[in-house]
Amino acid sequence: MKLPHHLLAVACIGWPPAHALAADADQGRTLVIEARCEDCHSDRYGGGDGTQIYLRSDRRVNSLAQLAAQVSVCNAQLSTGWFPEDEAHVVAYLNRQYYKFR
Repeated sequence: MKLPHHLLAVACIGWPPAHALAADADQGRTLVIEARCEDCHSDRYGGGDGTQIYLRSDRRVNSLAQLAAQVSVCNAQLSTGWFPEDEAHVVAYLNRQYYKFR
């Protein structure tokens, strides 16, 4: 059986982990709101709408794997206490809402 390119890439890099397959974007939205992610983004990037970090043309995140890695970095830096499955929920939400990676 031949895998589509995007699934082959996922298999090769190990993303998504098994718990990410059951990720809940709505739960991820709740976690983002509770952690006040957009407030931090707004503070770090000169005020205004913190969601613009996801939409800028020179964004650092250009793949689902990079998005997962960035969420993990933010989790560690902010000590949100998210478990891996929580990170997967956040990734699912951000991807659904802003990034639209396949």
